[in-house]
Amino acid sequence: MLSSKAKYAVRAVSMLAERAETETWTQTAEIAERERIPRKFLEAILVQLRDHGVLESRRGSHGGHHLSRDPSQTSVADIIRIFDGPLALTPCASVTRFRPCTDCVDIAACRLQRLMREARDAVAGVLENCSLAELAMPTRRAPASRRTRATAPAGRS
Repeated sequence: MLSSKAKYAVRAVSMLAERAETETWTQTAEIAERERIPRKFLEAILVQLRDHGVLESRRGSHGGHHLSRDPSQTSVADIIRIFDGPLALTPCASVTRFRPCTDCVDIAACRLQRLMREARDAVAGVLENCSLAELAMPTRRAPASRRTRATAPAGRS
């Protein structure tokens, strides 16, 4: 499950991505208010993003934050990994931090690893192929045909 910290980070950087072309600095208070993120929590998130090279920060009345590179060059997966680590549901399905699960008897005979790898690949495929620039674009409603079992109204089969 995506942590609150990762969700807030994605929302904050997508707001900065909207303003990337203007090259203006956006203050923490403005991000916190617009995105409804607790300011102290946001400050810690912005420090982590700065430390990972995603954004630059500047102090002062004309300071604030802005993305350090073109928003099309950073994926949503990049941001999530900073806060939540690998995208895989199990460590044996991780591409970047593979290790056998702690309760694994025999990884070669594991019945779940292939399925968990497929799930990881599907999630990574979506998140790695969505840049901050795309995320900052006005949202569009997904067509009704894209509903999954999880989102379909109850009682229908």
